[in-house]
Amino acid sequence: MSNKTVIYIHGKGGNIDEAEHYKTLFQNCDIIGFDYKSQTPWEAKEEFAGFFDKLSKQYKTVILVANSIGAYFAMNSLSDKRIKKAFFISPIVDMKKLIEDMMLYENISENELQRKGKINTSFGQTLSFKYLTYVRENPINWTIPTHILYGEKDNLTSKETITEFAKKINATLTVMENGEHWFHTKEQMNFLDDWIKLWQI
Repeated sequence: MSNKTVIYIHGKGGNIDEAEHYKTLFQNCDIIGFDYKSQTPWEAKEEFAGFFDKLSKQYKTVILVANSIGAYFAMNSLSDKRIKKAFFISPIVDMKKLIEDMMLYENISENELQRKGKINTSFGQTLSFKYLTYVRENPINWTIPTHILYGEKDNLTSKETITEFAKKINATLTVMENGEHWFHTKEQMNFLDDWIKLWQI
């Protein structure tokens, strides 16, 4: 067992099997996929912190690799933890704007969402007034050294939003030309691998 670990946190629809990919990239670390059940940031705050606290007792060094909403949940729940550095792939960095954009796209007013509590959208997401309220009342405050990978054609986060966030938290930002939110093709995964190799030292 190594004294270093990489915790991999998948995005929506992902799974812990994805953690296997990182074994060749972090050869001197134990790679642990986090099979979380949380669907909301307040659930994640409890589940993620509990998982991390238990695990961090076993390791001297902890590195985080997180994808999409997994990165958002991590920032919301692990900001005060002992993490050496974080690698965020297509992170959701402004959940408030993302929800408001979805409301605008579906022509849903805030009053309507508040009245109904939850509304199902045409693209399969459920909008929740409780979720929106939580996000507004709990802004991200992340100070851990971070590297961000972003696909130029990310359909959830604009380049302007990710650039602004990276500057705010003093993170490095790598943009893949023609990359998507979901890094999955051979070309995209090769780009991701090169990015991690560049910054993992």
